[in-house]
Amino acid sequence: MPDKKRRAVIAGTTADEIANLLPFGSILGLAQQSEILALGLVTMSESESLSAGARPAQKLRRKLKTLTRKADVASTVRVAYHPWCEARATLRSQDLLLVNWTSALPEEILRTMPCDVVVVNGTLPSEIKRILLPIRGGPYAVLSLQVAVAFARAYSAEITLLHAAPAERLADKEYQIFFDRLRALSQITQILNVSGDAPEAIIRAAQSSDYQMAVIGAIAQPQPGDPSIGPTATCVVQAATMPVLIVERCRPFPSQPSPVDYTISVIVDKWFAENTFHASEFKDLRQLVKLKEKQGLTISLGLPTLNEEKTIGKIIRTIRERFVERYSLLDEIVVIDSGSTDRTVEIVERLGVPIVKHPDILAQYEVWVGKGEALWNSLYVLRGDLIAWIDTDIVNIHPRFVYGMLGPLIREPRLMYVKGFYQRPLRLREKIEARGGGRVTELTARPLLNLFYPELSGFVQPLAGEYAGRREALEAVPFFAGYGVETGLLIDLWSRYGLGAMGQVDLAERVHRNQSLLALSKMAFEIIQVVMQRVGETRKIELVNELCKSMKLIRYARDAFQLDVADIRTRERPAMISIPEYRRKRGLPT
Repeated sequence: MPDKKRRAVIAGTTADEIANLLPFGSILGLAQQSEILALGLVTMSESESLSAGARPAQKLRRKLKTLTRKADVASTVRVAYHPWCEARATLRSQDLLLVNWTSALPEEILRTMPCDVVVVNGTLPSEIKRILLPIRGGPYAVLSLQVAVAFARAYSAEITLLHAAPAERLADKEYQIFFDRLRALSQITQILNVSGDAPEAIIRAAQSSDYQMAVIGAIAQPQPGDPSIGPTATCVVQAATMPVLIVERCRPFPSQPSPVDYTISVIVDKWFAENTFHASEFKDLRQLVKLKEKQGLTISLGLPTLNEEKTIGKIIRTIRERFVERYSLLDEIVVIDSGSTDRTVEIVERLGVPIVKHPDILAQYEVWVGKGEALWNSLYVLRGDLIAWIDTDIVNIHPRFVYGMLGPLIREPRLMYVKGFYQRPLRLREKIEARGGGRVTELTARPLLNLFYPELSGFVQPLAGEYAGRREALEAVPFFAGYGVETGLLIDLWSRYGLGAMGQVDLAERVHRNQSLLALSKMAFEIIQVVMQRVGETRKIELVNELCKSMKLIRYARDAFQLDVADIRTRERPAMISIPEYRRKRGLPT
């Protein structure tokens, strides 16, 4: 069920605009017991791809996090060719939208917002003693009153009611009841009845130094050529020397909203711009821990190992020192071993970190080999609401590999799954190619996804071994046992939750041992099987039969070579949520 709680949405195309609106939004949000959302809008030229907005979006997100760090304010960034159309699509009928008068907000968009709107001109002063509230009895009178009272209460200020209702309104019985209630409000200490030219009287009062804020309703029925807020409100804004708030109730769309381009290419470009993060956005660990505790989250890190004696010790020490001893971001670290024959297990045990062998976890379901098998079994062992995995052959281990993946999930509740990506140097004899790694990614995985699952074509490294997700998502999808696990998770999580629930994060550089072409060839064959199996299931045809599960490998020995046959079968574990033992352990009905 979607969250229906009221929100005060502060929208702007720059951090400065949002910074100016935040104090206004905080007061109105508290008054209405609403959540506060800072909505940053990145505008892209139609001559360029939306994906080019990834860096500007990251930059704006950083600024918004700095602005909202001390306040109880969520923030998000959207990238679009027409940002205010995007804002309109983001809003709900129960929201209250705050925008700056200086925003390049098209009039036709303002008039068709699905929620109440407050247009702010000026900066909130440090002290407010008197608020000017012109009331003419229009449809926005109640909202104007609510806004004025919110600021009066926040500042212990008084309200002067400038009563400028036309004669026919004064004779309206319902209006008289409303006006009698106004008189009873303790914040209203003065009522000035206006006769004659009401707009002129309002403008004259707005120019007075007796007031530190004015709240006025927009025009209810604008005529052709009128400004979006009406000629009177526009004149007040231009003449006033104090901040002016113009309020407008939501109206039904007078016509169809502007069409939105939903072609696959645009969808992917937009996703790439909005859902591609950088690890540096989340390096404030104190703030991450605070957000984690506020949400009541628990977090587990699983470390799959197979003969990693050269790297596992440093990885554990680095992660434990930063995320357990110094900052309590991780609630547990567990090593899941797949039968190491070197000193891996000894090193882990000496460091005092829990280690389990994945064949021993759910042995009653037959024991398979493979990385995906270890990850699937680890879901049974790990306790966290958020679960992260990182490969354990990383030579240049750094805390960013952990906080980079967990940060988007903690900061963005809409996300269910996050993958890492990075530069992967490849050593070719004495030469190092900075971006030469990821050969199976570029030659197999990404071409296949572009061909059959173009919605996933924006993932930079779909095979990356660093990823994190919410338990509710990970337990709901099957796991392939071998090297196809990453591809299978990507397809299945997208199928279940949609592209908007997935993200990726730039982890800078990852140095690890590069595999041989023979090993990569077998990996690619398995990944192809996974993709073709899912394609076949979608189309209800058998694309991967028994004849397609063996591969001829060319094996070289000095000057000779021969063909070997490898049996490479994709095995698939069911969703963990379907396993009775797991359901009992989690306290779920069986």
